Amino acid sequence: MRSYKKYYQGFLTQHPNVQHYACHSHHYWPDVTRDAMLAYWDDSARLVDEKWDMILGEKVPAVQRKIADILHLSQAEQIVFAPNTHELLFRLLSCFDWQQPLTIVTSDSEFHSFQRQSQRLAELANVNLVTVPSEPVATFGTRLLAAVAQSKPHVIFFSQVFFNSGLVVPRITELLLQLAQMSDAVIAVDGYHGFMALPTDLSAVEGRIFYLAGSYKYAQGGEGCCFMVVPKHNQLRPMYTGWFAGFAQLAHGQAQCVNYSSDGYQFAGSTMDYAALYRLDAALSMLSHEDISVAQIHAHVQQLQQAFLQQLDSLQHPLLNRDRFLFNDVAEHGHFLTFELPSAQQTAEFAAWLKQQGIHTDYRGTRLRFGFALYHDVSDIRLDCLNQV
Repeated sequence: MRSYKKYYQGFLTQHPNVQHYACHSHHYWPDVTRDAMLAYWDDSARLVDEKWDMILGEKVPAVQRKIADILHLSQAEQIVFAPNTHELLFRLLSCFDWQQPLTIVTSDSEFHSFQRQSQRLAELANVNLVTVPSEPVATFGTRLLAAVAQSKPHVIFFSQVFFNSGLVVPRITELLLQLAQMSDAVIAVDGYHGFMALPTDLSAVEGRIFYLAGSYKYAQGGEGCCFMVVPKHNQLRPMYTGWFAGFAQLAHGQAQCVNYSSDGYQFAGSTMDYAALYRLDAALSMLSHEDISVAQIHAHVQQLQQAFLQQLDSLQHPLLNRDRFLFNDVAEHGHFLTFELPSAQQTAEFAAWLKQQGIHTDYRGTRLRFGFALYHDVSDIRLDCLNQV
């Protein structure tokens, strides 16, 4: 099994006695991102005001192309950046008149950004929020299609990989094509736990769906650089809009009406800190230069997951064991495994005890999550402390 530790020495040397299983939440950065931070400073000092020509004219298109290649997209210019996915999500929702009837179909397992925002919108009398249970995941697609057929929504939003379980939506391309055929709703996919973790091909649905993801997790660039793939010619007009969305019209003076860019910048905001874009560019460039594909990353993680479960099987711990594994097939998971414990209090206490043993993970309610990454080797998995309980 190939070791990738050499790319992460900066973070690893800072935490020599830690088994870091929270990479699905806070991924270690590769060493090249430190050089990227310095390069951003150097470019800012060297170019000052003129740095924007270089960033917007060279850096942004370069990262757009890298992302487009990873997702098998032909129109890289349809990718727009923002500091977080919530900004992009809110901009998308602002395309609708909230004083008119609005129906949103989603799952019960969306990340807090969408869950909180959609629940707040649902406090309006004219907003109808239809929630489809994500589990059992094998039938999620069928139940989602039925909900869409019945409610005829304006927006359909669900995750590629559910954040609270790690479960992957089965046959997602087929599902998206069916949704696009039966509904003219805005279809948006939260791909944050899929991008750079699962091999993802959006070519069949390019131009029909919005896809949101970012660099904080598996893309390894840290916080502050998220993106959305925007369907071309969508005719939407975000109410929450920034001056970058009409950047091309600035030279012509104030327009009579609010115009929008004809590419992904249609959903752009305003000035942001592009240090995060530099880091993402460096991380993706490093993986490409070292010939490390998403498929290789995924295979590496699946080997780690199998080794982790095998150790658990040999220990027969009363709390952390195969019986509490949420879905007993790593082929159906993203890059973290989830265990259902008896109570939220027990989960919090057990996670705290694990941290005292140098095993860092995270939890959501009764669910304890263990993530895996390139910077792990099978030999790093040491669960002997569980014999103490």
